[in-house]
Amino acid sequence: MATTDDADDTGETERVWLVERTYGDDEQNMIILTYATPDGRRDFRKERALPSFTGPDRATPVSITVEDSNLGTVDDEETRERYANEVERMAEKHDPDATL
Repeated sequence: MATTDDADDTGETERVWLVERTYGDDEQNMIILTYATPDGRRDFRKERALPSFTGPDRATPVSITVEDSNLGTVDDEETRERYANEVERMAEKHDPDATL
């Protein structure tokens, strides 16, 4: 994962917002956090072990800054719309530096 703190000198960055939390298909101890751009066209996925959601480091950022080169493309129009709607909802409810 590349964020503003560890971005290289050549990378453009973009703020992405949490749009989905799901369990991993093959491992029930993994949670996949999906962040998306405001238009829903690009996404970033981050895996976390379920035990990491307890204790002092359990907070999940509502948004993060990611290098463009680490963003995937969302091909499905329905998913893009859902992501864009969820980004709008999260941005209205939370400051960019907030955690859940």
